[in-house]
Amino acid sequence: MRAKRLPQLLPLLAPVHILILSVIVVPSVYVIWLSLGQSSFGQSSSFVGWRNYLAVISDPAFHRALRNTVVLVVVAVHVELAIGLGMALLFASGIPFRRFLLVAVLAPYAVSEVIAVVMWRFLFDPDAGPITLMLQALGLPILDWSFEPTHAMILIALLTIWLHLPFTFIILYAARLAVPSDLYEAARIDGATPLQRFRRVTLPLMGPAIVVALLFRYIFAFRIFSEVWLLTQGGPARSTEVVAVYLYQEAFSFNAFGTAAATAWIMVLSSLLLAAGYIFILRKQVNANAH
Repeated sequence: MRAKRLPQLLPLLAPVHILILSVIVVPSVYVIWLSLGQSSFGQSSSFVGWRNYLAVISDPAFHRALRNTVVLVVVAVHVELAIGLGMALLFASGIPFRRFLLVAVLAPYAVSEVIAVVMWRFLFDPDAGPITLMLQALGLPILDWSFEPTHAMILIALLTIWLHLPFTFIILYAARLAVPSDLYEAARIDGATPLQRFRRVTLPLMGPAIVVALLFRYIFAFRIFSEVWLLTQGGPARSTEVVAVYLYQEAFSFNAFGTAAATAWIMVLSSLLLAAGYIFILRKQVNANAH
């Protein structure tokens, strides 16, 4: 019966398949073709095989960009997860003015990245920024991010945490609200301390949501571009460049479309490997909870 109904369903499924082909499959195949050739503006592409991939992997600038990306991802995502988890537990405990605070916490997610970067550039301006002046008044060190690469990386990490914290928070908050209150009451009656209730009840039941939040934030953070490009453009001297900015520079500054396409596929494969690992962990946790 399914085989007989298939010709009738094909016209209904065709628009979806055409959309997927035109938006995902065709551009992906085209990028693969670009990555196997050497081309630039006004030049026809010449096949070079895996030479572009080898050139990217052996490029010291790519090594620096990859190192910066990994540092940003590891620091920003885990700090964001810790803050988001703490805020989710705090909100679930029934703090006053919860609705007002919930709107305030979710507000950064509604702000455009361009506006957020402009705002942070003003707040942390090394000469006249309000936060810079406040830190100087308190005798604390300032973030001289326009000259110091380490300070610039710290500011980029703070900015991306502020921008994407609402995403992590809302996932963890929803997961915490889904935990039955009867389990906490039973643990309290059995004499469990708050730390024991957190370790034995909260963390195991929120485990899948934590893994999902980490998965999405790792993938999004690995593709970080706007915050770095709008704030430092990879400077000073390409010291704060990340992989996405490296790709942009190869394509639009150096007009090296082959190495740019190779970099794009390296990013895609890295994201897929990362996602596969987290999906494996998530499946194990779900199966463990089911048994």
